[in-house]
Amino acid sequence: MEKFKTMDANEAVSTVAYKFSELCGIYPITPASPMAENVDVISNTETYNFWNNKVKVVEMQSEAGAIALVHGALQSGVLASTFTASQGLLLMIPSLYKIAGEMLPLVMHVAARSLATHALSIFGDHQDIYAVRSTGGCMLCSANPQDAYLMANIAHLSAIKSSLPFINFFDGFRTSHEIDKIKLIDFDKVKRLIDKEALKKFRDKAMSNENYNTRGTAQNDDIYFQNTEARNKDYVDVVNTVEDYMKEINKITGSDFKPFNYYGAEDAREIIIAMGSVCDTIRNTVDYLNLQGKSYGMVEVHLYRPFSAKHLLEVVPKTVKKIAVLDRTKDPAQNGEPLYLDVISVFKDLDIEIIGGRYGLSSKDTTPSQIKSLFDFMNSDKRHSNFTIGIKDDVTNLSIDIDENFIIPNNMTEFLIYGYGSDGMVSTSKDMIKIIGDHTDKYVQGYFQYDSKKSGGVTRSHMRISDKEIKAPYYVSNPSLVVVSKEEYIYKYDILDNLMDNGTLFLNTRMDSDKLVRSLPNKVKYLLAKKKVNFYTIDAYKLVNELGLKNKISTCMEICIFDIIKILDIDLVKDIMKNTNEKRFAHKGDNVVQVNNRIVMESTLHINKITVDEDWINLKYTEREDLSIEEMIGLLKGNELPVSAFLERKSGIYPGGSTKFEKRDIAENVPCWNKDNCIQCNQCAFVCPHAVIRPFLLKEDDPYENGILSVFPKNKKYTIGISYKDCTGCGVCANVCPGKLGKKALEMKKYDKNIYTNDDFEYLEKNKEEYDPKIVNVKNLEFVEPKFEFSGACAGCGETAYLKNLTQLFNDNLFIANATGCSSIYGASAPSTPYSIPWANSLFEDNAEFGLGIKQGINIKRNKIKKYMEENSSPDFDLWVNNMDNYEICKDVYKRIDFNKHTYLKELRDYIVPKSVWIVGGDGFAYDIGYGGLDHILSTNENINILVLDTEVYSNTGGQSSKSSNLGSIASFTANGKNNYKKDLARIAMCYPHVYVACVNIGYNKEQYLKVLQEANNHNGPSIVIAYAPCIEHGIKKGMEHSLDDAYLASKCGYFLTFRYNPQNKVFTLDSKDVDFDRYDEFLSNENRYANLKKINPSEADKLLDNQKKWAKARYEYYSKL
Repeated sequence: MEKFKTMDANEAVSTVAYKFSELCGIYPITPASPMAENVDVISNTETYNFWNNKVKVVEMQSEAGAIALVHGALQSGVLASTFTASQGLLLMIPSLYKIAGEMLPLVMHVAARSLATHALSIFGDHQDIYAVRSTGGCMLCSANPQDAYLMANIAHLSAIKSSLPFINFFDGFRTSHEIDKIKLIDFDKVKRLIDKEALKKFRDKAMSNENYNTRGTAQNDDIYFQNTEARNKDYVDVVNTVEDYMKEINKITGSDFKPFNYYGAEDAREIIIAMGSVCDTIRNTVDYLNLQGKSYGMVEVHLYRPFSAKHLLEVVPKTVKKIAVLDRTKDPAQNGEPLYLDVISVFKDLDIEIIGGRYGLSSKDTTPSQIKSLFDFMNSDKRHSNFTIGIKDDVTNLSIDIDENFIIPNNMTEFLIYGYGSDGMVSTSKDMIKIIGDHTDKYVQGYFQYDSKKSGGVTRSHMRISDKEIKAPYYVSNPSLVVVSKEEYIYKYDILDNLMDNGTLFLNTRMDSDKLVRSLPNKVKYLLAKKKVNFYTIDAYKLVNELGLKNKISTCMEICIFDIIKILDIDLVKDIMKNTNEKRFAHKGDNVVQVNNRIVMESTLHINKITVDEDWINLKYTEREDLSIEEMIGLLKGNELPVSAFLERKSGIYPGGSTKFEKRDIAENVPCWNKDNCIQCNQCAFVCPHAVIRPFLLKEDDPYENGILSVFPKNKKYTIGISYKDCTGCGVCANVCPGKLGKKALEMKKYDKNIYTNDDFEYLEKNKEEYDPKIVNVKNLEFVEPKFEFSGACAGCGETAYLKNLTQLFNDNLFIANATGCSSIYGASAPSTPYSIPWANSLFEDNAEFGLGIKQGINIKRNKIKKYMEENSSPDFDLWVNNMDNYEICKDVYKRIDFNKHTYLKELRDYIVPKSVWIVGGDGFAYDIGYGGLDHILSTNENINILVLDTEVYSNTGGQSSKSSNLGSIASFTANGKNNYKKDLARIAMCYPHVYVACVNIGYNKEQYLKVLQEANNHNGPSIVIAYAPCIEHGIKKGMEHSLDDAYLASKCGYFLTFRYNPQNKVFTLDSKDVDFDRYDEFLSNENRYANLKKINPSEADKLLDNQKKWAKARYEYYSKL
């Protein structure tokens, strides 16, 4: 009997990798991380590989480390695998050459992804895998999760038999994260296919004292060439090995894998050659067009390396006269892309016209209409090579025209669910797909479209349900159901444009029916009437809050969607969901499980049907056409932008400070200020993660009414301004507010947009009095306008307040080099740029060196200024030369320079004032992948600063353990609790006697943080500041609004110590006072990353956490004695 499981390609492939592997070397990188995570999870169950052992999973400090570990394991005769993508794959290139040259059976699974060039992109294409095509690794490609699952078996089997490395790749996100109903393979039958003789030969070749030998020799010009050529036959034979195993897998599963698969008309004259997910799109299009009388075909490349001319020629019909080759990459310095050049080399002596082009970079959607248009293009007089599809190139005119009216009819049910990043709607969609897939005979497909904001961005879940297998790797374009979890979207985006006639709209809104109908734009009403839409609403936020589940609407929305679509009996769905709740929420306590169960049982009673007035079809509306690039992207219309829109931004440089124009309007609750209870401490502004709440000083006679007399400075009016449209509603400000006489000055209230407008904030921005504080403290600093505001960070983010205050302190002389990670994503998610200071990102691993390069560049320019001033001596110039690192003196001199007289200085004038250069990154950068560069910076005498935003976890890639993660913490890659200690980075840094070192925690001591920043900046040498940053990945039980309470306890109990070491006076100051270790267990119990350990690993939990506490005490004793 056939068995199925609903899962994505990452899960499917990693399940296979587990069976074939004895060791996995891992390191997190999107979108491949879930493969490593799944292997780690499986290894902590009673699941065994083909050799009846559990797989050893080892997380390394970088991808370079992971592949080196695997390399060593292979030399020891152990079958080893790894998983990676993008820049991570590039870091593995040196070892890949070695592993191939040494003929070791590595298998690497790659979720192929864009490379960071003019910008970082986490989405999928083939830039990374093409970069390794000459390493000697054999390369296999798949079009969908089912094929990737089966191809993983072929890769492992072939690697063992051939003793050559294999790279099994599939499209990142489009395939890696697509959820399908996958037919499972019988692993007992697969195990019998393993070549035991080849495996024994590999084992026997392992490093051994009995059969000792030397590996990795140095060779000279006399023999290196011949030794390389000696492997030729192995690469010839491996093609047959792959083909043989494809046949064996075909026998087991009924598949039809070949190195190259032809599909289409036997007498085709025009064919497309491609690899990856686009092949399913081409296949669907060929089917439809051939039914219309065409004779088209396509070749799907499965074995990309070695590229077998023989096997390709065998499958291409003799009738073919034209070939279009599609490459999912851009090679700017070549005459064509890699696959195109490979195909040219095969057919060069035949009378076949071959053109090549590009498609789908960074997961750009590739549709049947584009493929149909490509066939049209092949038969037109305008055909040319180097074409593009899916974009409008109005600069070099390489793009082909698309027939937008072409649609392939299908019998699938299609849904489109709009969510808000972090509201759980993607998880809801995945759960729905799995319930339908696992409890019906239906086939299912789920694909999830994100933007790159950390939280609060738009998510779209594309869902399909069918009686037949679904292979449609493109967006849903004509859904029968559209779900919208955020009412703002119905006003901002073209939600209804593609909804099918007689379709259904389900909207979550806090408005009642009458208010909603009055507020709907004419366009929405018109489309509702024209398409005869069935319109339903629910106030999910009200319901879940009444039932005790604060703003968590996903369970409510899920059961309601099931009730509307009626694919499964609703009582059965309720039983399934209640069972799922038990598994999903048990670690959060029985109360959470019971509340979710009540939501399951009661939600459908609150669905409202909205009457659609037929007369709305007569309503008129107009649409703006003069939209800027930022507006187009913000309205989800970035795909419509032509190439010409980016001519001024072709190097990837975007204007800073653009987030102030976004006004995302996403909060459910907002802070409201009561002036009578305010003590003017400005702590609310200091801790606000998004710089939304700010104190303002006005003239004493300013007519603004909601203000009070300023305590200090005198003779001013004081008020608090709140940019409600930029607020995320985290509540951190209200929680930190000390208030007056037990009454808070800030209270979180339901966001009524008619009451809480931005008019006051805009007035205050225009009429504020500038204040230049001579004394830096928490209160005074908040009167300075932040140069980091309204980022896309998660609500309540523990990192961003550090950055906001950094910009307020150093303001116009601050430079930031930012490592890839959370802080780079919310710091520069095009076109949203929250910084109004010079900011740049290179990569994850090289940020320290990158920052040093920026600093050296500044030094060179300032030395030019120095030389000029010395050669053109004057009192001001002499003053500057003697005090060129003094900010105030340099600024005064700058004001007095006549640049018309000193024209040489005009282009250098920005560097007359000294710059404070800060290298910023998370613990993944500082403790792990970038540590080597960071250590080098600390070893220099350069006046440069490092700010480590320490969340103790890889936040950006989904919560994997880092060297900063503490003993016993639960995270991805340490599912049973981390079994080793946190790296004491500060202690290591202090081994350099000239380095300023500090640990800070604004939840514990805000003033200490400001003091540290000033001391670090004034120190003439390197400095490192490690900042404790609560994160959503910590699972703070009271929620992120209480993150500062949690952070306070972290230092109070001795978990995270605050201190400073200043080498200028050789003084160490332990700022953590009155540490109370009796509260240590209280801190651990407040966070799920520790509290859940007793449920997940009860036998080891007490030991791990007790040892962590002992370590913390010993660490405190050490620092107390300095």
